[in-house]
Amino acid sequence: MKKDWRHGGRIPRTGGLIIAANHLSWSDPVLLSHFLYNHGRWPVILAKSGLFRVPFLGRAVSSLLAIPVARGSAEAVRSLRASAERLADGCAILFYPEGTCTRDPELWPMVGKTGAARLALESGAQVIPVAHWGAQELLPYGEKKPRVFPRKTFRVSVGQPVDLSKYVGEPPHGDVLRAATADIMAAITAQLAELRGEKAPETPYDPAGR
Repeated sequence: MKKDWRHGGRIPRTGGLIIAANHLSWSDPVLLSHFLYNHGRWPVILAKSGLFRVPFLGRAVSSLLAIPVARGSAEAVRSLRASAERLADGCAILFYPEGTCTRDPELWPMVGKTGAARLALESGAQVIPVAHWGAQELLPYGEKKPRVFPRKTFRVSVGQPVDLSKYVGEPPHGDVLRAATADIMAAITAQLAELRGEKAPETPYDPAGR
């Protein structure tokens, strides 16, 4: 893919941090990892636990230091603990707050889940918002065969660290986590609006219909 990479210098080269990104395609973890690696960080990805049981793929995912996530289970708490340990070791965690590829009809970021915000508030790690556009043209969600031709462009824009200082000292649950998550998703959406050259929706899509 061709590259349109913007503001990569905003990614700290050292120290634990959370990279919070939008999710468009099964291909974007690979493309984003390429971007992050080229800007000095090895991304630790949170991956569905089922991937670790797939022959060959499971071994590859494990060797890349990915953290298994059992979605919809109390076991998901373990993934946050593992992430906190990796942050303490100075790793960069690639987090998809939406939890899955967006279901918004226009592919804008959805309402996020609170894991990234909880991890940030409990660890004190910076949250760097990253938006991307173009992966969905290479491999639309739900499809297994990539559309290689014509050659696509992968666009990435990195925002300034999300300011979560107003939540410091507050209990990291309920309304606090939802508000912090909304701030993170708003920062990602602002970067995506820049990439797309369009105005984002006033209210993010909520798959739960709330």
